[in-house]
Amino acid sequence: MRNKELSFRSGPLVDMPLLVAIVAIATCGLVNLYSATSPYIGSGTHGRIADIYVSQIYWIVVGVLLGVITTVIDYRAFERWATVLYLGGIFSLGLVWVLGTDIRGASRWIQLGSFTFQPSEFMKIVIVLMIARYIHNDPQTEPRTLIDLAPPVAFGLVPAAAVMAQPDLGTAMIFVMTTLSVVGMTKIRGRSMLNVAVAAVIGMVLFWNYRGSLLHGYQLRRLESFVNPDADKTGAAWHALQAQTAIGNGGLTGEGFMQGTQNQFGRLPDQYSDFPFAVYAEDWGLLGSLVLLALYGFVCIWAVHIASQARDRFGAALAIGVGAIFFWHTLFNLGMAIGLFPVVGITLPLFSYGGSSVVTTLISLGFLMNVSMRR
Repeated sequence: MRNKELSFRSGPLVDMPLLVAIVAIATCGLVNLYSATSPYIGSGTHGRIADIYVSQIYWIVVGVLLGVITTVIDYRAFERWATVLYLGGIFSLGLVWVLGTDIRGASRWIQLGSFTFQPSEFMKIVIVLMIARYIHNDPQTEPRTLIDLAPPVAFGLVPAAAVMAQPDLGTAMIFVMTTLSVVGMTKIRGRSMLNVAVAAVIGMVLFWNYRGSLLHGYQLRRLESFVNPDADKTGAAWHALQAQTAIGNGGLTGEGFMQGTQNQFGRLPDQYSDFPFAVYAEDWGLLGSLVLLALYGFVCIWAVHIASQARDRFGAALAIGVGAIFFWHTLFNLGMAIGLFPVVGITLPLFSYGGSSVVTTLISLGFLMNVSMRR
């Protein structure tokens, strides 16, 4: 036992490939955020937007500090606190109805003085912890039925329903897809998987038929503009069309740093939150975009690699969950930018501006580093 402890302590404590990829993405994100907000430098009305990259640096520092703390503490200690953290997360989602601040028609943020945070962002990692705890403590080795999967699926669907009511369709989608990704790592009976597929198809049909009752006005307009963008080019489809134009302007090598015409002439809305990739693609072109996609792809694949070498099921499920959060955020945001998905307000990890998003991402990556260190 003594030799094993010495061997562990003398071995590499940091997953360098993962660390390099995270630093590279965060650095590119800061540079891109500066480019995205550069048109507002010296502007009277929107001058404060030009300085948000400074706030982003502060949030990255906070996120790194919390991520380091998350890394240092053995991840198995969080298993004991998973239930408490989950109940606290549900409570914070409930507080949004009481203390929530309405921004652009949605009440998702709680403001305490000058500090504003979004509880649903932190709930993502809490859901992963709770499902990972359930999988770890479930002794069943036989393929699971739908009844067996009901508890872990409920851990994700309950907060998803609460977030959907805020309304925040994008985050609710992340909750659901992350839940299914973690649950999917377990053995599932073939018939149960078929039933899930049939239920998913029925659910999508019902959602489309009753979308007018389930979605708010602006969400419905975005969805319908995605199906038929030519019907409302200057309205709900404007954001996505301008993003696609910016990406097309980038060509092979890009127009150059801070030279993207769509961004510099103010034709690209929400370029620092929903559509940072459009700014990046216009500046650096297809070649730069492929480098960025390779970095995001590496983190997702590396998360699966870490899960395969985890020392227990809790660590494996935790790694898969973090990778799933990272993957689905990246997929949906890039899909929004290039027109594959409707605009639902999902951020691009470490690229989009936002304190809650950046801090949560770095904390979750701290968990991934934690599992890697103790595999």
